[in-house]
Amino acid sequence: MTDPVVAQAGPYEVTVQAGKTYYWCACGRSKKQPFCDGSHKGTGVEPVAWNGAEVGTVWFCGCKRSNKRPYCDGSHNSL
Repeated sequence: MTDPVVAQAGPYEVTVQAGKTYYWCACGRSKKQPFCDGSHKGTGVEPVAWNGAEVGTVWFCGCKRSNKRPYCDGSHNSL
């Protein structure tokens, strides 16, 4: 398994839609951050499926080190 790449040293603020499934990039290689574009293939790291329960703002992890994936938990502060 390859270690995830830090895509951004901070969270991504995203307005999400209710009932939509999002695939959070866990490998850090996607060009469509914070979401998956298939760049993880061959890394051993898989995206995380997340379902929006309601319309609103979500802070998705950008450093790929969060213990609350796909949410930011401040892990980027210790990079």
